[in-house]
Parts: sequence; C-alpha cells; structure tokens
Amino acid sequence: MKTLLLISVLLVLSAGFAQAGWFWQNPKPQGNMLNSVYFVDQATGYAVGNAGTIIKTTDGGISWIRQTSGTIWTLYAIYFPTDTRTGYAVGDTGLILKTTDGGVSWSSQYSRTTYPLHSVHFPGDAQTGYVAGGGGIILKTTNGGANWIIQLAVSDNLYSIFFPMDAQTGYAAGGSYISSIILKTTDGGTTWARQSSGATGALHSVHFPVDAQTGYAVGSSYTNNSTILKTTNGGETWGSQTPGTYRTLWSVHFSQDPHTGFVVGDAGIIMKTTDGGATWIQQWSGNFKTLRSAHFPENAQTGYAVGDIGTTLKTTNGGEAWVFLSSGTTFALYSVHFPSDDQTGYAVGEGGTVLKTTDGGVNWTNRATPASNILYSVQFPFDASTGYAVGASGIIMKTTDGGASFVEETTVGRSDRQTIGRLKAIPNPFVSFTTLPGHSSERFSLYDVSGRRVGVYKGDRIGEGLKAGVYFMRALEGKTGLVRVVKIR
Repeated sequence: MKTLLLISVLLVLSAGFAQAGWFWQNPKPQGNMLNSVYFVDQATGYAVGNAGTIIKTTDGGISWIRQTSGTIWTLYAIYFPTDTRTGYAVGDTGLILKTTDGGVSWSSQYSRTTYPLHSVHFPGDAQTGYVAGGGGIILKTTNGGANWIIQLAVSDNLYSIFFPMDAQTGYAAGGSYISSIILKTTDGGTTWARQSSGATGALHSVHFPVDAQTGYAVGSSYTNNSTILKTTNGGETWGSQTPGTYRTLWSVHFSQDPHTGFVVGDAGIIMKTTDGGATWIQQWSGNFKTLRSAHFPENAQTGYAVGDIGTTLKTTNGGEAWVFLSSGTTFALYSVHFPSDDQTGYAVGEGGTVLKTTDGGVNWTNRATPASNILYSVQFPFDASTGYAVGASGIIMKTTDGGASFVEETTVGRSDRQTIGRLKAIPNPFVSFTTLPGHSSERFSLYDVSGRRVGVYKGDRIGEGLKAGVYFMRALEGKTGLVRVVKIR
C-alpha cells in the first residue's frame, strides 16, 4: 500500500555525531531545504527541495542518494502514481519534471505557465493527473504528462488540491490576504466551478476526513478572525463555522470519532467540537504559550498538545481538563505523535530535541540524536518501531527500535564534528573538553537539555568540568545557531 508523507522543512547547515538507533538520513553534501517527501512503499521514497534538490532512498531511509534533476529551481512537490519508476516533481517557473526510470534521469515537460507550481496529484491511474499553483492555475494531463492543458487560471494562489474518492471529483483551495477561493470539479478537471464560502483570507488546506461528502477547509482572515469552513454536501456549499477566536490556529485533529475534533493555536487556545464543527467550545488550557500540535491517539478522550517553551499538556476526559506535564525542556516543541496507544509517544522541537514517554506523559526522556537544530515533525507511519523525524538542515532521522537508541548511520558518512555555519566542535563527542578551531579567544554559552545555561567557556576549552551529558552551545553574543555537543564521561 502506498504511503504518502508530505513534510515541509526549513534548512540551515549541520552535521552529526554517533550515538545508537536514530539514523542521520540526510547529511552533507545535501543541505538544501526539503519541501516534500513521498514514500511509494516502505523501502522506496523520494524528497525534493530548493536548488533543484531530489534525493532517493531504497532502504527505508537508511541512506539517501542525490539525483540529477537538471534544474536549479525550487521543487515543491513530488508524486509517483502507481510504481517506483514513474514520477513527477513540480516547482518554480512552471517547472514539471518526469522520470520513468526511478529518478536516474528527469526530463522537463511543457507546462504552458511560468507560475510556481505547488501541488501534483494523480488520483486514479498513471495517465490522468493534476497540478495546482500560483495565479490560481490548474493543469491537467490525460496522457501521463506528455501534454498539460491549462484548465483554470484565477487571480489568487491555490495552496491545496484534493480528490477524496476518485479521479473525477476534486477540490482546490487558496486565496489571498483579503479573499478566499474554493474550486470544485466533477468531470476530472475539464471544468472547475467556484464554490461559495463567504470567507475572507487565504485557505491553506482542504480535507475530507471520512468520505467525499463531509469536508473542512481552514485558513486565515483579514479581519483577524480564525477561519473554519465545512461542507456536508460534497462541496456544493460551504458554511462558515464559528471558532469564537481571533487567534491563529496551527493544528486540527479529529479522533477516530468523525464528529469530535480539536484545534490548537496561539496564546494556548484549545477548542473542541463534538458535533462535527457546528459548535466549537473553547477549553481552558491554563496556558498562554502557543500550542503547535495536538494528537488523540486512540479516542476522543485522551489527547496531548505541545508548544512553545516545552509546553506539554494532557487530557483524559475529552478536554474538560488539561494537565501540565513536565517535559524537562524549555525548547519549543513542534510535533507530538503517539504511534499505537496513549502511553508511548514522542515530541520533537528546537535544538534537535526528541522526547519519549512510555507512561502516558508522566515522564519524558530526552534522546540524543544527530540533530542540533529544530525538528518540525515526528511520525511513525507503519508501526510503533519504525519512525521518522525531520527538521532543519535537511535532516531526516529514522529509528527502527521505537527510539530506544540513536546512531548516525555510517553508510551515509560519519563525522566527529558538529557544525553550524563556520563553527566546528572538535572532537564531538568529547571526554575532557572540546574546541573551536579559529575561535579560541571567543566566549560561548553552554546550555543543558532543559535550556538552562550551565556556563560560559572560551573556544579552546568548552565543556571542561561538566558532567557527562548532551549540551547546546552558541556564541555569547548570540550571533550563531545552537551547536549540539556531547560529553561522554
């Protein structure tokens, strides 16, 4: 069964160190931003990003090989309709690339537009596909990309395209700062009809969680109100729901009950619906920090939310009460995921933080990983043992033992240096102290995994006198990013 993972990541520069179990999936020479990842099966996956970057794995992400795309333009999305050999990538300047040999070679196709293309999807077979992008453009092919026909071009950008059940009925959503747009096709994209939503502001996502009749679209509003739209008749009409807040909403999650969902956002806001969004009730989280992710792993009763400054919340009664959990970190957490039950879960965030709990969030342990910058997403797509975390510096990490151990995979190149920009800590890991060649007279702050500063050191003897552990270093003036260093005894 095909598994689709779309992950957006922000990149800086970084390299890793060895521990035991997580694998640094994407080290140098690849350091460009990755915008989309697509796994055809458990073994074969592709990722695309800035500067024409295309990388491929054939061993479930243990190693990644950079492919030659033939372009320097940013690629935003990649999709393989039916097998591991024939696929498409789209990006800036109307670029559409196609491969028929599993990415060994990519050829450019004539798209008839210079607008950036953000999304590509083949809903039914390898012949009929759609692309959506800037300028409200929608393209269609019925011959496997040999020809692309402009089906629609509106003035606003389109950010999402989705075909719920088949290749005939689909939706596209987008807009601008002051207007929203939802389009629908029922004839495979030959014609598109504008749907009446009444919303103002861009819509960033359209999704039908259960069937082709009931769907939601979410976005922003120029009146500084949150936007949640719902349809119950296959998109023929959209009704505006009343979230009751002007806060930016960052995450929405419906449990296995299609009527019960939650949204979280700025200033610690949590809202819940038990009637499919007809009403949204604001819940008291007891927190004013931004919440960035929520997950209800088994039912609508037990759920978790994470956010800025290490904020971690839990409910066991459907959100009637939220309890603060001690995450042990002050770094922002961007994603939370419980793979198979409500006891064992993971949270990831700033500073390469990976936290794991096996007791429903009572205790969280910080796992050493090759990452030193922000991790934006964690996901266990197949089972509770095999998971991925992605983030800055193009990093894609993998665990095959449920996060019990972490190691840099030697098949993709080991390094005893942890680098950000021009900073290189040598050795790393270290026993007595580590040094920064060329920065011996400069001063650097060192922080522990909770974000507490533990000392200030000169660049020639960093970490001397500290106990074994994971630390984060940055220039005292704060002009560099965090560099992860590890003292092993």
